[in-house]
Amino acid sequence: MKKIVIVLYSSIFCALVFSVMNISVHADISVTAFPVSILFTGVLAYLFSVPLRKHDDIGVLVSVRKLLQYEPFVFLAVFVLRRAGTAGTSHLFDTVSVLVWLVAAVLSLVSLYYISEKRVYTYNDVWKAARDACPDIHLHGIKYIISEAVDWIDALLQAVCMVLLIQIFVVQLYQIPSESMVPEFLVKDRVIVFKTASGPKFPLSDVGIPEMRNYHRGDIVVFRNPHYKMDRQSEIRTFVSQLVYMLTFTGVNLNVDETGAPKADPLVKRVTGVPGEQLLLQDGTLYSRTKDSSVFAPVEREKNWAAWNLNTVPMGLKSRIRLMPLTVEQYNMMIECEKQRRNLDIQTTESECRLLAYRFGKLAGRKAFSSADISGFFSKTDMFEYTLFQNNEDVARKLLTADGGSMWFTSFMTDWIGKTAVCTDTGNQITGNRLAGGDLYSDANFKLNLMIKLTVGRLVVRNAELLVDGTSVSRWNSDAERIQYMEQAELLNNYVMLLDRRNMPVFPANDAKGDPRYIPANCYFMMGDNRFNSLDMRHSYDDTLKPLTSLDAYSVTYYSNMAPQYVNRRLILGTTAFRFWPPDRIGKP
Repeated sequence: MKKIVIVLYSSIFCALVFSVMNISVHADISVTAFPVSILFTGVLAYLFSVPLRKHDDIGVLVSVRKLLQYEPFVFLAVFVLRRAGTAGTSHLFDTVSVLVWLVAAVLSLVSLYYISEKRVYTYNDVWKAARDACPDIHLHGIKYIISEAVDWIDALLQAVCMVLLIQIFVVQLYQIPSESMVPEFLVKDRVIVFKTASGPKFPLSDVGIPEMRNYHRGDIVVFRNPHYKMDRQSEIRTFVSQLVYMLTFTGVNLNVDETGAPKADPLVKRVTGVPGEQLLLQDGTLYSRTKDSSVFAPVEREKNWAAWNLNTVPMGLKSRIRLMPLTVEQYNMMIECEKQRRNLDIQTTESECRLLAYRFGKLAGRKAFSSADISGFFSKTDMFEYTLFQNNEDVARKLLTADGGSMWFTSFMTDWIGKTAVCTDTGNQITGNRLAGGDLYSDANFKLNLMIKLTVGRLVVRNAELLVDGTSVSRWNSDAERIQYMEQAELLNNYVMLLDRRNMPVFPANDAKGDPRYIPANCYFMMGDNRFNSLDMRHSYDDTLKPLTSLDAYSVTYYSNMAPQYVNRRLILGTTAFRFWPPDRIGKP
């Protein structure tokens, strides 16, 4: 009997300490933590001390057992309530609270061991005699139904609480919400995510199991989306939505944004960059370098999972894909555009740009020598590549008739010549290759800008010729030369629309002195396998109109959401361990 008394009172004392630690003086939901905790502790202390120990009423043993079974879950809820208010708690305070919770949970288990049906009566002869004197009670009718219902509810509630603990600290179920990881994961695939090694934390705190693993390129991880705010109120809403999501076994998702659309949080992506690396993505090839090597080299393993052309996946899988990012024709057009850009000869381009400027000057006559201010002739929006192509006729008329138009066109076509630093690479896969900007990405965008300028220039000059010749507008669309240029414009515009999903600049960007910077320790870079249908760590959620290249003062512009960022390991929730649904796709990713 002495063991039971010591263990039970130790458990009650620990529960009392935990209750006191959750006192809040703030007028918000956190103030409910102490009443819930102290009421639970008071009931447990009363039942054990008075009816059971003082009066030997063994009828309350069942109630005491139930309270001890629920104690860890109730106190976990109290822990969350205390931190769900407007004012937070310190890391030290959270640490002590977690330790007290752990002690209380262990003591409740030990107490349950001693007062179990098999053992409790061996410690107290009075209780044993009372049990033997009590006849077995057999319920019938409505009482039996109510008793059975209560037992089922109790079993279900305990199961839910246990599942909650398991999903917080051990494994969790996730349903794939998007096609960003096709073909590895399809929409509504359900996966088991192992969390323990990733260092799960107690809700609304930074205290939990220590992180016990590192991540490697190719690992598929589930992590918090750093694009969203992570202030206290946001974290509370996220926790509640995840709680409902877990308790409904991924059936209900309350994690929505202000428009009601489901938040992309957490994300499921693949680790493609690890600490100590600097990355670059060009033409679908990922390059990496480290402090030990100044040369960017292709990451060969990347080809095993990067899905650029879903048209090549097996037909059975293709039929389940909801959105094919590119048709075969669109993919081939992209490859053709990249081929043209790589084969672009700078000297030949320079000669043609000078020639186009000269031809337009001849057509414009004396306006070619105007001294007008041309600095604001076209705005940043006017220089949007699609606008230049779409309004090529109006652009030609404006340049042909406006004072200073020819000067602007000459600058547009030739200002980059001799002013753009074309330097030897500072770390690319081909030693000695001369690249504009010093890397593959900058060089590629510089050349793409020239390709667009050439096409715009050819259209403007041809339009000017037709205007000067008095050719009727109705005949312009049948002009073979214009048709050829407009086809090239379509090729280029389609590629620019894919630009930020196909490529990525040097990341992390070099410092102000041009020296490389690398992904810091404990940080990782993630991308979705379905690169053309994945808003991942390459992108922001907002488009910004910006120059295609910083190496040309008259660069065309495009809408970009390029904003690469790495993810700290503290945001990683776990790694995908097993796909359990649908049945025909069961297996390890």
